[in-house]
Amino acid sequence: MGTELEHDQAELERLLVLLKETRGIDFMGYKRPTLVRRIARRMNAVGVSSYAEYRDHLEVQPEEYGHLFDSLLINVTSFFRDRSAWDVLRERVVPEILSAKPPGAGLRIWSAGCATGEEAYTLAMILVEELGVDEFRARVKIYATDLDEKALQVARAGVYEERRLSDLPPGFREKYFESGGGRHTFRRDLRRQVIFGRNDLTKDAPISRVDLLTVRNTLMYFNAETQATILRRLHFALSDPGYVFLGKAEMLMNHVDRFEPVDLRKRLFCKIPRTTPVITRRADEYPADNGSPVTRLRAAVLAAGPVAQLAVDAEDKLAMANSRAETLFGFRATDVGRPFQDLEVSYRPVELRSLIDRAKREVRPVELQSVEWQRPGGGGATVYDVSVVPLCDDDGPLIGVSISFTEVTRYNRLRAELEHANEELERAYQELQSLNEELETTNEELQSTNEELETTNEELQSTNEELETMNEELQSTNDELQEINDALRTRTDELHGTNAFLASVLQSLGTAVIVVDVELRVSVWSPGSEDLWGLRADEATGRHLLALDIGLPSKELIPVIQRTLSEELPAKSAVSIEAINRRGREIRLRVDSSLLRDGRGIRGVILMMNHTDAAVPAT
Repeated sequence: MGTELEHDQAELERLLVLLKETRGIDFMGYKRPTLVRRIARRMNAVGVSSYAEYRDHLEVQPEEYGHLFDSLLINVTSFFRDRSAWDVLRERVVPEILSAKPPGAGLRIWSAGCATGEEAYTLAMILVEELGVDEFRARVKIYATDLDEKALQVARAGVYEERRLSDLPPGFREKYFESGGGRHTFRRDLRRQVIFGRNDLTKDAPISRVDLLTVRNTLMYFNAETQATILRRLHFALSDPGYVFLGKAEMLMNHVDRFEPVDLRKRLFCKIPRTTPVITRRADEYPADNGSPVTRLRAAVLAAGPVAQLAVDAEDKLAMANSRAETLFGFRATDVGRPFQDLEVSYRPVELRSLIDRAKREVRPVELQSVEWQRPGGGGATVYDVSVVPLCDDDGPLIGVSISFTEVTRYNRLRAELEHANEELERAYQELQSLNEELETTNEELQSTNEELETTNEELQSTNEELETMNEELQSTNDELQEINDALRTRTDELHGTNAFLASVLQSLGTAVIVVDVELRVSVWSPGSEDLWGLRADEATGRHLLALDIGLPSKELIPVIQRTLSEELPAKSAVSIEAINRRGREIRLRVDSSLLRDGRGIRGVILMMNHTDAAVPAT
C-alpha cells in the first residue's frame, strides 16, 4: 500500500512539473490535499483513473488545461466579503493610513489574489467614501493581481450580474454601478484607478511601497515553506507604516517579527519596520583639547570595543579604525587618511562604496545581514552583520559615516540549533493551522460548488427565458399574421362588394359593356356581354377583340375604336351596327364609345352596346 501511495505521489509531482514546464504555472508550493481533490475532480470528469493517463489526456486535448486551471484556481469572492472585517478596515486602518500621509500624497493599494475583481472594487468604494470622488481619482492607485488570466478578464470588464451585488451596502449599487440589460458595470471614471495584472506570488516581484495589502484566503492554499517566502516578499512590499488584511482562516503566528496585529480577530496586521537609528553627534562631544582625560578615555573605549568599527569622513577618507577593525582587516597607521576606495576593506568582504553613497544620499542607515567572509589563511567562514550609519553634526550637515562589522557566526549557529529544537513544536502548530486552513478550503470548495450549481440553475433559467422569449416572438408573429389575414379578408370583402357594385353599374349602363386597352385586348367583359355573345368573362378577358369568335362585326367597330384612341372623334361617340347574337338572330346595336383615361393618360376605350330599332347615323 505504501509503495502505491509513493507511486501516486511521484506521478502527481510529474503532473505538476508538466504544468510548470508547458504552461508556466507552478503549483509545487500548493498544499497537496487540495491539489489531489481538485485534480481528481477533473480526472473523473474526463474519465481517467491515474495521473499518467491524465497527463496523456492533457497532451492530446490541450483545451483541458483551461478546465484544470479553473478547477485548481478557486475563484470564490464577493463584494464586502465578511462585512464586519471591512468595517474595521474602514473605521481604523484607513484613517491611520491617511493620517500618516502628507496632505495630497498618493496612496498605493495592492489586492493580491483578486480573482474576478470584487475585492479591488470594494477597496475603491471604501476609499471613495473616505476621500470623495475627486480626491480618490487624484491620489489613489489600486493594483489588483491574480494568477488566473480568465478571472482577470472578468475583473477588467467590471461587469457583474444581479446576484453578485447582493452584499453591497444600501445605496452603493446606484452610486457605483451603471445598470443595463440585467447587468451592472462599475463606474468607468473610478475604474481607471484600478489596474489589473497577472502576478504569481511564489516567484514574481512584489509591487513596492504599498500602504495597504489585501491578500485574503490566498495564503491558505500554500504550504508553510511557500507561505514564509511569500510573506517575506509582502513585508518588503509594504511602506512604513503598511497594513495587511488577511482572510479569516489565515494567521501570522510564525511571523511576529515582521507583523503585529491591529485586530487579530479580523485578521488586520501592521508591518514592523526594521530600522537602525541615525547616529548624530553634538559638536560639544568633541572637545578642543584632544589630550584631555575624557578624550583619551573615549578613544580607549572606542579602540577596545568588541565590534570592528571604522569611520570615513565627508571626503571619503579613512578617519579612524578601532583595534578590532585593525586586527580584522590588517590596517596600518599609515592607512588613516587614505582614500577609502584604495583600501581592500572597501570591496571585501562586501562592496561598501555603494552602501556608503546610499547612506549619505538617503541620510539613513543601510544594513546588510549575514555577510559571509572566508578570511585568508584558512578556517571556516565567518558571518557578519554590516551596518553603515551616516553621522551628522548638530547643525545637520553630514560629517561622515560609521561602518560596523558585528560577528554573528555564533548567533547563527545558536539560531539554527534553536530552530531545530522548536521544529517539532512548530510542526505540531503547523498541522493544527493546516487543519484549520483545510477546513476553510473545504468550505471554499463547497461554496464554489454551490456557486457552480447556482450558475447551472441560472443557465437553465436563462434557457427557459430564451424559450419563453421565442414563444412570445412566435405568438407576436402569429398575431401579426392574424391581423394581416383579417386585413386581407376585409380587402377581399371590399373587393367583392366593389365588383358587385361594378357589375350592377355595368348592367345598368346597357345591354353589354366591353372595355379594351390601347392594344385592343379585352379588360372588362360584362355579364350583358356574356348573355349577348355567349362567351364567359374568363374566356374573353385578356384576348384581342378580333380574336373573339362572336357575331360582332369587328371590321366596322375597329376603326371606330382606333379613331377614338387617336382622339379623332369626340371623347364620346356613337355608331349603329348590324350584329348576330349568340342565338344566331340578327340584331341592331347602338355602340357608344368613350375614351378611358386616368392620371397616367389614355388607358383604353369603353364600348356600351344597346339594342335599338332606330338607325344611328354613321360617324
